[in-house]
Order: sequence, then structure tokens, then C-alpha cells
Amino acid sequence: MPRISLNDVPPLSLEQQARLKATSEEDIQRHIREDDTVDVGEVDPGELRVVRPYPDPRELRKRLKMTQEEFAQTFGLSVWSIRDWEQHKAEPEGPSRILLKVIEIDPEVARKAAAAA
Repeated sequence: MPRISLNDVPPLSLEQQARLKATSEEDIQRHIREDDTVDVGEVDPGELRVVRPYPDPRELRKRLKMTQEEFAQTFGLSVWSIRDWEQHKAEPEGPSRILLKVIEIDPEVARKAAAAA
């Protein structure tokens, strides 16, 4: 998501300003409830899972039967990054996403590449 400053936001039109002033706290709470409500039909919510554009670092590490420290050292990553990814405090970006995908597909190739680096 691109980051912008308040200086980059265009000023509101008179119509937008009027709509904003006319919005009550009750309207705001209703909009929040409506935004948070997702109709999943007949699907049991317990069966839903978040799908990320990269492999789940925790699942990947556990599948390889490695500690966070072992995983980080083996593949040349920061243990702090692993912890942040697993706790959803941060997401892997760029090369880290690609590395996770390579580890998922062929961990031995990723090990060899990391060892040769």
C-alpha cells in the first residue's frame, strides 16, 4: 500500500464536507459493523484460513522440524525477522518472499544456496 502524507490528500469538495458533517456516530458504528460482516454462506468459519502470497513461515519451519534459530541460521535470515513474521508483526518482502517459496518447493536447494553464499 503506498504511503502518502496529509499534504498529498486533495481537499474535500463542499459536498463531501457536508456529507462528513452530517455523519453521526451511530452512522459510523453501523458502517464499521457492515464492513466487518462477511457472508461466508454455508462455510464453517473454523474452516476458513488466511491465504498469503507467500508460504507461512511457521508452517514451513515446523514442516522442516527446525527451531526459529536453526531456520534463520540455515537460510541466512534474521531470527528477529522470523519471529516478527510468525507473530504477524511484519510480513516478508521481496527476496524474503522468494526465499520462502524456494524453501517450500525444495528446501535442499535453498540450503545449498545459503551455504554457498
